[in-house]
Amino acid sequence: MPQVVRSRIRALHGPPPVAPLPHRVRSLADSEAVAVLHRAARGLLDALPELTDRLVEALREQEPAYRAAMETEPAEIWQEVHHSLRHNVASLIQPREFREAAHRTSRWIGETRAEQGVPLDAVMHAFRMGGAMVWQDLVDDTARRHPEDTRLLVHVAADVWNFVDEHCGVVAEAYRQAERRLSWRRENQQRLMTAALLDGTARIADLPDAAAMLGLPVQGRYAVLAAAGACRAPHGTGRPPLALAEGAPALWHSAGDVELAILPLGTVPVADEPEPAGDGDGDAEAARASAPVPDGELAALAKGLTVPPGTRVGISSVVEGLASVGDARRHAETALRACPASGGTVLLDEHLPAALVVSSPGLATALADRVLGPLDRLDPADRDVLIETLTAWLDSDGSAQRAGAKLYCHRNTVLNRLRRFEQLTGRCLTRPSDAVEVSLALAARRLLPG
Repeated sequence: MPQVVRSRIRALHGPPPVAPLPHRVRSLADSEAVAVLHRAARGLLDALPELTDRLVEALREQEPAYRAAMETEPAEIWQEVHHSLRHNVASLIQPREFREAAHRTSRWIGETRAEQGVPLDAVMHAFRMGGAMVWQDLVDDTARRHPEDTRLLVHVAADVWNFVDEHCGVVAEAYRQAERRLSWRRENQQRLMTAALLDGTARIADLPDAAAMLGLPVQGRYAVLAAAGACRAPHGTGRPPLALAEGAPALWHSAGDVELAILPLGTVPVADEPEPAGDGDGDAEAARASAPVPDGELAALAKGLTVPPGTRVGISSVVEGLASVGDARRHAETALRACPASGGTVLLDEHLPAALVVSSPGLATALADRVLGPLDRLDPADRDVLIETLTAWLDSDGSAQRAGAKLYCHRNTVLNRLRRFEQLTGRCLTRPSDAVEVSLALAARRLLPG
């Protein structure tokens, strides 16, 4: 079988060797051994159904990965084994005529097993079991019918096993190629499904499949995180180097300059927050106590988030169900727009007034011009002092004493600056409607481009 011998010196994949190996002249014993091999192989072809039965049974007993397929598709497995054995045994007799057909069969088996999820080690074991059984039958048939020729098979043993190894290589390569295709297809499907959820275009009927594909519950509590302005993570992952708290899962998706993450809630431990210490301003403390607070688990997740300098992060409110992830994405992007240009994390539930401002930038800009416009006639340094004082006073819940501590000045200085602001703008900071307008106008000046 000169074609089988030559197959040993030509690699299965890659370019041929630069200098071909010299052709080995067979001895008379080799020629006789090839004739013995061909005779025994023809006998195997005649008894192929019985050989197929034994190999299928051996696979059932010795290779657990094949048992499930044999239970659901026994006829298909038998036909596949029979087809492979027929082409491979025929290739021992007529390599030139059957080699390519045998390769096609082996490639098909490798691809099919990859699609079925059968481990590659199990597929390789099955092929080597088949090779061992064929070789043993060749020896047994020769020993039974022509015992004097048994010793001649030694001269072609290496050729037969090289043939088996060649097909193992074909199967392995086909398996790996199919595995790469399946992996790419699976990742692409996950990416498309994630995008559909975040865009709000996923159909209700598709939600169970999406949940199974992404490992998420259909009915669950979710939030969405939006991040921008970060350097890309190393190794081309396309993900900002954000570190979530340990045990907090996230499903990431890139949307242009913004990175999005679906955050399934229910897995992050929520620590009890200590009661804030009072500073004597009872009305301010009572107002803070009665104000709405964000979801405790979401607040814990935001607190445990490690954000690199310059990265802007917005986190949505909590939504119920996978179908509402699109709404959460829009909330997260609103929170991202409410994030200062210098970076940081904005939890939407804690910055709802700022979210209102960035949601309608035209109206917010008009409000800022109407309320703060008179200050633009001042010297810039003087204007900045008044705005800084007003911002500190609002951030201190209307406490001049705490605002003075932030600004390193006396509380009376704070009060004098506030009165001057009222005189210039015609606003009264003790009037609730005016205080709301001033607060929103300051947020618009801070968040919107000038």
